[in-house]
Amino acid sequence: MTELRNLQAVGLTSIGQSLRTAFDLLNLNRLVSGIDNYGQGRNPFFLEPAIIVAITDGSKLTSSSGVQDELHLPLTTPLPGSELTKEPFRWDQRLFSLVLRIPGHTSPDPEPIGGVPLDPSPITPMCEVTGGRSYSVFSQRMLNQCLESLVQKIQSGVVINFEKTGPDPPPTEDGYFINPYGPQSWHSCHKMIYVRPNPKTGVPVGHWPIPESFWPDQNSPTLPPRAAHPQVKFSCVDSEPMVVDKVPFDKYELEPSPLTQYILERKSPHSCWQVFVCNSAKYGELGQPFGYLKASTALNCVNLFVMPYNYPVVLPLLDDLITVHKFKPPAKWRQSFENYLKTVPPYYITALRKALRMMGAPNLLADNMEYGLSYSVVSYLKKLSQQAKIEADRVCASVGKKVALEGGIKLRCRSSALSLAHRKDFTQLLHSIMGDGPALPMEANTKEFAGFQLAALNKALKPQGLRNPYDIPRSHLLDQLSRMRRNLLHASICILKGQDQDQLHSVPIAQMGNYQDFLKHCPSPLREADPDQPKRLHTFGNPFKLDKKAMMVDEADEFVTGTQGKGKRPGESSSPAGGGAPKRRRCMSPLLRLGRAYTPPKTPPRSYEKIFYLLKQIQGSLETRLIFLQSIIKEAAR
Repeated sequence: MTELRNLQAVGLTSIGQSLRTAFDLLNLNRLVSGIDNYGQGRNPFFLEPAIIVAITDGSKLTSSSGVQDELHLPLTTPLPGSELTKEPFRWDQRLFSLVLRIPGHTSPDPEPIGGVPLDPSPITPMCEVTGGRSYSVFSQRMLNQCLESLVQKIQSGVVINFEKTGPDPPPTEDGYFINPYGPQSWHSCHKMIYVRPNPKTGVPVGHWPIPESFWPDQNSPTLPPRAAHPQVKFSCVDSEPMVVDKVPFDKYELEPSPLTQYILERKSPHSCWQVFVCNSAKYGELGQPFGYLKASTALNCVNLFVMPYNYPVVLPLLDDLITVHKFKPPAKWRQSFENYLKTVPPYYITALRKALRMMGAPNLLADNMEYGLSYSVVSYLKKLSQQAKIEADRVCASVGKKVALEGGIKLRCRSSALSLAHRKDFTQLLHSIMGDGPALPMEANTKEFAGFQLAALNKALKPQGLRNPYDIPRSHLLDQLSRMRRNLLHASICILKGQDQDQLHSVPIAQMGNYQDFLKHCPSPLREADPDQPKRLHTFGNPFKLDKKAMMVDEADEFVTGTQGKGKRPGESSSPAGGGAPKRRRCMSPLLRLGRAYTPPKTPPRSYEKIFYLLKQIQGSLETRLIFLQSIIKEAAR
């Protein structure tokens, strides 16, 4: 995020160059790792899936030559090895565009119901070529839908062009099926196949490549450029699926498309359509089948099965090797197998040797078989890998460097410095004009702006030139005069008016109870005027309210009043005449008896001889005496 904030938008629209640079950065690491496997087949399980999201307003594309109606990516690039692929992108890289067309006012028209439509901007064709799409956003709700759709599009897979070859398939047994996409929409589809990772290792695992669109020539000094997306032809002739035990195969699920819908509607999960790559064989334009398309048994998806090249010939041979010959092939079988190897592209030898090793027949293929690439091509690919490694290190080092910030106006904290008002000479001259100014407001935390700078719009003007009049150019004297006056007269006033006065009291509900930060900036309270005077307790607004503790009567007071009542004269009665209600007990608090002096209650004499005499009369164990003593104490307290 820090590097994104350092980006600056300058000049004209250069989205084409930006996209080309993004693709080149992604392709740089591919040359180092060699996952493109140029001239040796396309491996779907060798992939680095990437999604580029372009956010634009959908306006016209401007350049130095004028307004462009179409988006074109530059053909020339400094990236080494870019001539090996016709397009700047690869089959596992897709471009998505968010075209923001949110109006500044509420639109009277209702929002469209359903999915987010495509945008008619020039970036839409580029998105569709890579296997992505564009989104025309008109509201916040549609933007949320786009983000959810983008999350669902993050799938591990590669994009392939499927095209029909030969006649259309015959109707099914009932002779009737529904095709909502029209009669021609499924003939050509530009969709993705999902490459699922291995649940044990988390990395995609495969065995067989998709063949190249040319036969490798050992005498050719260069490789022909390949298309980013392979052109896979499928034949609509029903064939029987072939799978041999112990022979590995790869299975990839197709993205939902008119082709998958058409195959599923036929409801024939026990038949398949063979797939080809044109010019992949040594003889023949269509080439030999390398797999087939087949609907799942549950009829919920369509899968692409990638098998060995020309699998209708090699699978029966391998089946006989396992079941009939028990891995001891005769000479006739070896002759048939050698004839098959002559029709297979040389880059299949490595995958075929691994498969035979897994089956238990590692000695059927010689180790000195050629791969089909010339020495000049192999050395050129190694040189590309080394150059890409150097370029990748240079790019990583350049991105890691921090961008040097331009010098701006440095902000200084004025609260700690002595203001001009405290200087003796200015106090005598300017006391009648300014006086002491207010301090820094509490809402401005100066610690958060340590080393903060403001960008200077005029680069030629020196920042803070008002502090030294001799640094101000003559043409800017009038502009700086008002600043110099404010700096002179209001030097101690530093009020940051970044918001209105009403907004100072507009605090979010979540921050209303945060009193600690507010108390940190409050000045320390003043000392009491008379610190010796006891502090009056807060009595909820009534300063004359007495403390409740003074109204309480202790049990000891009741015992004292009971003993004092025994000293009355014989003629006095303890209850009022007439046998009325008992007399209300008078509060013993001295605060309520303001008219009479306070006399402490009489304390009974303390003679413990009788108590000790009675304790000696107790017979029993020590526990019995302790229990009896505790009972006496409780009774005395009562």
